Amino acid sequence: MPLNYASCIEACYDCAAACDYCASSCLKEEDPGMMRDCIRLDMQCANMCRLAAQFMAMGSAWAKSVCQLCAEICEECGKTCRQHQMDHCQRCADACERCAQACREMA
Repeated sequence: MPLNYASCIEACYDCAAACDYCASSCLKEEDPGMMRDCIRLDMQCANMCRLAAQFMAMGSAWAKSVCQLCAEICEECGKTCRQHQMDHCQRCADACERCAQACREMA
């Protein structure tokens, strides 16, 4: 794995885990229907983060482009999670913001 990608790969995997946890926690909320956008974005963001990490680990020529898209999705997911007061949403938003920053530095 290219050394310059190591911190971004870590941020991507941390974000994916936070998004997975947030989505499953949102499903356990009293009214999961109102969490629909949060859950949808959590799932998409987690998948994108894992894909970005994979492309970086492979040293793909497309890694920087994938990271750019990952940053956009992370930013959107973070904004959506930030609107909810639940602790899992706030922690997810933090992870999304860190990942978006790391991915922007790659692109």
